[in-house]
Amino acid sequence: MSRFVNPLVESVPPSGIRRFFDIAGTMQGAISLGVGEPDFVTPYHIRNTAMDSILDGETQYTPNKGLPALLEAVSVYLKERFSAEYDPEKEIMVTVGASEAIDLALRACIRPGDDVLVPDPGYVSYAPNVSFVGAHPVSVVTKACDEFRMTEEGLEAAVTPNTRALILPYPNNPTGAVMGKEDLLAVARFALKHDLLVISDEIYGELVYSGERISFASIPGMKERTVLINGFSKAFAMTGWRLGYACAPREILSQMNKIHQYTIMCASRQAQVAGKQALLHGLENNFEDVNTMRESYNRRRRVMLDAFRKMGLDCFEPKGAFYCFPSVKNTGLSSEEFCTRLLQEQKVVCVPGTAFGQSGAGHIRCCYATDMNHMLEAFDRMKAFLNTL
Repeated sequence: MSRFVNPLVESVPPSGIRRFFDIAGTMQGAISLGVGEPDFVTPYHIRNTAMDSILDGETQYTPNKGLPALLEAVSVYLKERFSAEYDPEKEIMVTVGASEAIDLALRACIRPGDDVLVPDPGYVSYAPNVSFVGAHPVSVVTKACDEFRMTEEGLEAAVTPNTRALILPYPNNPTGAVMGKEDLLAVARFALKHDLLVISDEIYGELVYSGERISFASIPGMKERTVLINGFSKAFAMTGWRLGYACAPREILSQMNKIHQYTIMCASRQAQVAGKQALLHGLENNFEDVNTMRESYNRRRRVMLDAFRKMGLDCFEPKGAFYCFPSVKNTGLSSEEFCTRLLQEQKVVCVPGTAFGQSGAGHIRCCYATDMNHMLEAFDRMKAFLNTL
């Protein structure tokens, strides 16, 4: 049957994350620090609004680009929170999660044979999605000594004559790195110099613990060459709702929406109603839900960072998202060996850094969006494991 399989898809390996979760799912008493998902439930007022919508019989399709009221709310939210201005009628569309938005941007803008710069380490889906459109993912190496930020030097080392776009995901998964204004200005200079499209994944934009929240699209001259990706999963604890959005120049957005029309039609009406409530309530109440969750993550961030350093694992301070990315090089084990043995011997799930690119070698990803008591128990088990090495 292999003759019926698309070689582009076959050439992409399965996610390096799933294997550890699958093993842990069969292991009684396992504690996971691996899942990149908020441990909060979607706030009640958001859930209740969606339930009212169902009870009121609102079960029809929505316009392809999304409910007009949601598009307007996204426009106001981006302007007030990130100084990014977009026309809700022509420059914003609703997607099934930020993941669909990334896929649409690549399919609408990238041609077979193009090169696309992706951060390394970086989210597991970027490089495969580039490959799926027949293009070539090119790693931009980021380093712990630079706090895993993209630098002009790293970008210049990776760019090729065939480079068409750059994926810019900050705050970053898996490292927790954040790009400040000067960092983003350097990326802007690079994008102008090489005439590149920038796909800015800002799904963790609300989860910044030090410094200001900056959207790349707010950098002067960048809106015209940026596809801004965002969504509701992380900031509003709405992962299962699968609701995101893309903002882009109308010429690009119209092509993205064309693909969306033929493949998805529209995001769930109830998810969109819920998203509208999340934004409108947030705008009226200074985003109290988001602030409460961010403060909780920040407390756990400090506890996890301190625990790793006391264990003797070097870890730079993550400034965003909800991950730590400690080094395990001094254990003498590879990141894959470390995570495998830790799971087998102490029933703690972490993700090897190599799941996010070769530059992640010697590191592991741990998520602190988990119950504090479980997290503290996981640290005790990790200490016991380290003592056996």
